[in-house]
Amino acid sequence: MRGKATKALAMPHNATFPRNCCDLDREDLRDPDAPRAAWLVTALSSVLIFTTVVDIIGSLLVIISVLKNRKLRNSGNAFVVSLALADLVVALYPYPLVLVAIFKNEWAMGEMHCKVSGFVMGLSVIGSIFNITGIAINRYCYICHSFVYDKLFSLWNTILYVCLIWTLTVVATVPNFFVGSLEYDPRIYSCTFVQTVSSSYTITVVVIHFIVPITVVTFCYLRIWILVIQVRRKVKSEIKPRMKQSDFRNFLTMFVVFVIFAFCWAPLNVIGLAVSISPTEVAPKIPEWLFVLSYFMAYFNSCLNAIIYGLLNQNFRKEYKRILMSLWMPRLFFQDISRGGTECPKSKPSPALNNNDQVKTDTV
Repeated sequence: MRGKATKALAMPHNATFPRNCCDLDREDLRDPDAPRAAWLVTALSSVLIFTTVVDIIGSLLVIISVLKNRKLRNSGNAFVVSLALADLVVALYPYPLVLVAIFKNEWAMGEMHCKVSGFVMGLSVIGSIFNITGIAINRYCYICHSFVYDKLFSLWNTILYVCLIWTLTVVATVPNFFVGSLEYDPRIYSCTFVQTVSSSYTITVVVIHFIVPITVVTFCYLRIWILVIQVRRKVKSEIKPRMKQSDFRNFLTMFVVFVIFAFCWAPLNVIGLAVSISPTEVAPKIPEWLFVLSYFMAYFNSCLNAIIYGLLNQNFRKEYKRILMSLWMPRLFFQDISRGGTECPKSKPSPALNNNDQVKTDTV
């Protein structure tokens, strides 16, 4: 979800974006042409540069790891690759433009780039939450309804689900062009979603793009945690499958991805919901530092998923090392591809992020 715009945007030929109606009443609003403190510009640009570099490297490592390693090529990881693409696209286009705006203290790339970059940011965040929802549903079906999992998440069904996710993402983002909610905000140096353009539209956006997916994901992971507790206490019913240690670690990895995403994006969505309920009263009371912090927390989230996989998943960690080592010895990389990936597993791989070289039979 994106923030609200403030004052006018300086454009070539004296063109400007329209002002936000609710910002006209704010006397304490920062002059968009006034320079910011050097330490703040340095901090914001440093965070964004780090986020962009780690995002690009990490997302590429995730995608290459899944394509290159047979143990990671499964239906569950199709959503992981899709999530990595959602993270990657925002680092390749909008973030560099935001960096230019930070260094110039204005938007100098024209209105078209402003609208398109705001649209791409929308695709990234909505695509991320929809893919996280897909991962949660996949984990729920695999662990809690294993008897029908193979049918539900066959190769073609999984491809269809991923295509559906991105179709819904585009459909959910396109209305911003018709509502006129993509504008430049000098506080965050970004072309973004204007929360005060329409209260009803903003509430709809927050509910459909954040609250509903978070509710679905919470339900799925809550059901899985209940099963985990049952397994640990040895009071599970006979129809419940014995949960493998690797399955639990895989679930835990994706659960951490979800928790960190919710933590990074919750402040901005809470602000958006509060502003949309009472724009004239709430908007002037939100401190600029809190708004900026909530936005850059959301930006920072895009580089964290690949780090989480590397920290919590043994197979991803090993594949990262192989890929990075192959930069020094390119022949090693192409040898692995010619063999169809590294180390074909001895048993059927888990549809989730597979943590171990062999599937274990012990319970959680």
